[in-house]
Amino acid sequence: MDTPVKPIFLLADSQLLFWKPDGIPFLQRIPALFTSDETDATLKAAYIGASNGDVVEFYDIFVAAMESILCVDCRMIPSEPSAADREYLANAHVILLAGGDVKRGWEILQHNGLYQVIMQSYYQGTVLMGVSAGAVQLGLKGWEDTTTADNMLFDTFQLIPYLIDVHDEPQWPRLSHIVTQQGELIRGLGVPAGGGAILYSDWSIEPIRYPLTEITISNTTLQQALLFSPHPNHPHDHE
Repeated sequence: MDTPVKPIFLLADSQLLFWKPDGIPFLQRIPALFTSDETDATLKAAYIGASNGDVVEFYDIFVAAMESILCVDCRMIPSEPSAADREYLANAHVILLAGGDVKRGWEILQHNGLYQVIMQSYYQGTVLMGVSAGAVQLGLKGWEDTTTADNMLFDTFQLIPYLIDVHDEPQWPRLSHIVTQQGELIRGLGVPAGGGAILYSDWSIEPIRYPLTEITISNTTLQQALLFSPHPNHPHDHE
């Protein structure tokens, strides 16, 4: 039987890694997505810091967050991974793409071949998480930090049917510019600081903690709409 794909978690920054609504870690949603047959009661979590230059201090934050859900089998996958790193990544239940420089991180993932490993893992049932630049990379396109020019856009994972931008609220000027230039076929999704989003396998989006901003173009007119969580406990929580 095919393993169903898991939800994708988009985080504007690291705040949600330690957020505890009603005293329960937000990350507790992750182990709830796996059956005992899938994990043998132990989650393996991989951290990819290509976008931030493999800064160890940021990996330590990830480890602390995973400990809050009793996940102690963690590994940092460096930009020049060993065979053991690749094997661990291929068998991880959770893969987090860290923040930093969107383009630098993306180029490294393509150069070292981890892009293909991550894609294969996702379709085999791994939970993907993107923080800041990592969230952008999971969307349709990325860009260099210094420009929003069309010829500086590049394709990314394209697992999320949106152009993603983070913590640029309330007006989202960069995302608005890019969506305007791309036209009506492209939608933008702004994830505010401290907030996040979850994309489910049916392509529904759940805003986390704060509303999301959806940006579209209709008849050459830019439109922004706030997306709210329909209720505190999303029905997908119990899948």
